[in-house]
Amino acid sequence: MEFRLLGTVSIATEEGELPLGPAKRRGVLAALLLRANAVVPVDRLIDAVWDERPPARARTVVQGHVSRLRALFEQGGADHYGVELATHGQAYELRMPDHLLDAYRFEELVQLAGHQKHPGDAVLMLREALSLWRGPALTGTVPSEPLLVAARALEETRLVTVEQLAAAYGRLGEHVKAAALLRAEAVANPLRESLAAALMLSLYRAGHQSDALDCYHRTRTQLADELGVDPGPALRAAYEAVLRGTPPAAPHTAGDAPVTAAPAEWPGTPEPAAAAEPAPPAAALPAPDLLPRAPRGFLGRARELAALDTAVERARVALVTGPAGVGKTALALNWAHRRAAHYPDGVLYADLRGFSQDDGVDSSDVLREFLPALGVPPRQVPESPTAAAALYRSLTEDRALLVVLDNVRSADRARPLLPAGARCATVVTSRLRLGGLVVSELARPVPLGVLGLDDSAALLAAAVGGDRVDAEPAAARRLAALCDGLPLALRVTAAQLAARPHWRLADLAAELADEQRRLSLLSVDDSECSDGQGVAAALRLTVQGLPEEAARLFRQLGVVPGTDLDRHAAAALLDRTPPVAAEALDRLCDAHLLTEYAPGRHTLHDLVRLYARGLDADEDALLRLLDHYTLTAMAAARAAEPDDQPCCAAPSNARLPRTAAQFAGRDAALLWYAAERDNLAAAVAAARAAGLHDRAWRLAVLQWPYILWHSHDAWVPLLEAAADSAARERDADAESRVRALLGWVLTQENRLTEALVHLRLAPPLAARAGEASSEATALVNLAVALDRFGVSEESLGHTERAAALVRGTGDVMTELLALEHRSRQLLSVGDPAGALACAREGLALDGDTVNGLVGIRHSMLTATAGTALIDLGRTEEAAALLVRAREMGLAHGYKEGVQRVEAQLRRIDDAAEAVAAAPAAGTAEAAGATGAAGVTATER
Repeated sequence: MEFRLLGTVSIATEEGELPLGPAKRRGVLAALLLRANAVVPVDRLIDAVWDERPPARARTVVQGHVSRLRALFEQGGADHYGVELATHGQAYELRMPDHLLDAYRFEELVQLAGHQKHPGDAVLMLREALSLWRGPALTGTVPSEPLLVAARALEETRLVTVEQLAAAYGRLGEHVKAAALLRAEAVANPLRESLAAALMLSLYRAGHQSDALDCYHRTRTQLADELGVDPGPALRAAYEAVLRGTPPAAPHTAGDAPVTAAPAEWPGTPEPAAAAEPAPPAAALPAPDLLPRAPRGFLGRARELAALDTAVERARVALVTGPAGVGKTALALNWAHRRAAHYPDGVLYADLRGFSQDDGVDSSDVLREFLPALGVPPRQVPESPTAAAALYRSLTEDRALLVVLDNVRSADRARPLLPAGARCATVVTSRLRLGGLVVSELARPVPLGVLGLDDSAALLAAAVGGDRVDAEPAAARRLAALCDGLPLALRVTAAQLAARPHWRLADLAAELADEQRRLSLLSVDDSECSDGQGVAAALRLTVQGLPEEAARLFRQLGVVPGTDLDRHAAAALLDRTPPVAAEALDRLCDAHLLTEYAPGRHTLHDLVRLYARGLDADEDALLRLLDHYTLTAMAAARAAEPDDQPCCAAPSNARLPRTAAQFAGRDAALLWYAAERDNLAAAVAAARAAGLHDRAWRLAVLQWPYILWHSHDAWVPLLEAAADSAARERDADAESRVRALLGWVLTQENRLTEALVHLRLAPPLAARAGEASSEATALVNLAVALDRFGVSEESLGHTERAAALVRGTGDVMTELLALEHRSRQLLSVGDPAGALACAREGLALDGDTVNGLVGIRHSMLTATAGTALIDLGRTEEAAALLVRAREMGLAHGYKEGVQRVEAQLRRIDDAAEAVAAAPAAGTAEAAGATGAAGVTATER
């Protein structure tokens, strides 16, 4: 509730202004407010509401207005604010807290401004004071003589305040602002010489000498015309100073006598507020100590304590940040108790409760505790937050104070509480990164992470006894790991053990290993845990303060099957664009719910993940994420092998992302596969668990471009699961593709018996589906496995059929695969001419020979052609082809192929050396020995 005199007389409440009614009722209220907390006789009220001789019934009318005001007070809940309209015989008293009256707050701000050492603080207070004015004072009342006198007195204080604000602007060097402020008032008050003089000096200091002189002449003319007087000494002095170009320095506002609302002898005006007395010097007051007790069981953190020393020394504001329950308060308090002696003027502490169920503690409420601790009498603590903050700054400027601000949610809550003195230091703790403090106050962050296994075990030992921990060191480390090294979780675990002395540590570890129960076990009653109800409660308080989009993303994180995610995966979870998702990820990192462990890659601790799983995610969040991975893997396959046919289409009901994934080229695609491999494997498992087998097999088989280069990296379990999903879908082509790839991987691992089981099933499945490319690939992979036992008529038949299936279909990659393997088969069975013809057929096919598998296939076919030419005795042609094959292999990073080529080049060199060393008579015979008959299949 607010009572207003500075403008239209009114009563404002949270629901709006109360309907005061006619001007006389407003006049009665104004007269009572002008003498708030004092007895006002009815006769004085009658004088205030009648501007002429009052009627005989005047007393009855006033009583009626008072009665109606009481009803309005009740309607506005006045008793809740300590407002009462009391009767004293033939008089009334409006009892109320002073700060509910705008005129009182105006006076308070003006008086405090007069005591400020810095003009910037004075400007803030004076501007706030003037902002309370909503028009001419006492508007809406009867123009009676007492009220007109009061209104003129209030207006005078406003004008003086305007002049003081202009002077404060001048001290800051902001002369343009001062001139603009004064010009507006000078127009409305053209005969006020003090305004004109101040305006002249401000205009001159702003570089407008001619305007300043014009102002003087205009004012002089108006004084002569309307009042018949000459300018006074102050105006003439300003004029002469502008003429000489030597205006006085901008006046100080600090120390000026505070302005009161009206002369003391004026009857019926507000009582002037007591001038704010300067606080006593620091030495005259006992040093405040608001620190809570030092935390018990504080262990380790030597590195963080040292970092806190450095941060305070270099920046004066240290910002301790970390996730909920990591021990920020314990670290700050422990450090503060250790360092308190370095701050002889005391230590202030406030818990702003920024992550509690309510809105936390406002900085103005904290100042109401800090200022009395610094010696300000409670009745002199300003009601205005701006005034209180300015007084706090002035009191701390010459002191050596340590201020600890705990659980701060926003930089705006912390700034008014930062002390001004160069010998002061502030430690702020927060679950958020509070970048605003880093930018505006140059705060030095001190990030706090979880404890290591050894420190975690030490914390358990301190809480439950070293004997129990020493008896089960492995179980203690297991408990530490299950608690993620989070001190809050470890303390709750210790409480569980202390309450169950007959339990072994291993027993509790076994209980905590159950993910369904872990968070409930890491909770205790409020009376036992100062951090709420444990880990889940701490996380809930963090999440409830998140922005809407970030909170929604956090709810979706419970469905993420992998260990990390990027902004594109987050965009799929949110069904938003990547920039929007990136902003939400940043907010979660700010709250230490996520960790950006590498650029663009975010992960979360196990306990946070378990908490997220208990929240309500969107019904189709998992499906959106799976389809994101599927569609991105399809884009990666296209970028890695642009000449190959797609191995599958997107599911018919796929959730398309807002932004399609794109890759700059093959390297970028392969890097994505590497970064997302674990997530894709987890996505396959999640898809199978959700019965989404059409997604599961795709997510596995779409990794084939990466699998080809890392065939020995334990792909079999993934592909076996994919084969099962494809079979469950009764998709013959899908099952064929998965089994062909699985069989090839098993072949590379030399698990031939297992490989052949899958590879013999793959071709007929593809044939049944009518997919020639799939059948051809399966036949080639079957031939590769069979050839491990030696090239046979069966394997030759498979490659011949494979080549025939795709010849002329446009599937260049599969045709190259078939021809490349068949050409090597023909070499092995002693048919170099057939191998050369087969290789040349493949080399004649179009394709991108610079990037991807087409280039590698061409290098292999070129090498095979070179080897065939050696066997045919055409070594010069062979050498040229082999050198080219080596260059192609090197360009594509195909080390195995380069090694094979170099072996064939050594054959040519060895044969040449043998010819050179042989007797001349045997030259022809030696030359003939370089043909195919001299090369075994093993050498090839």
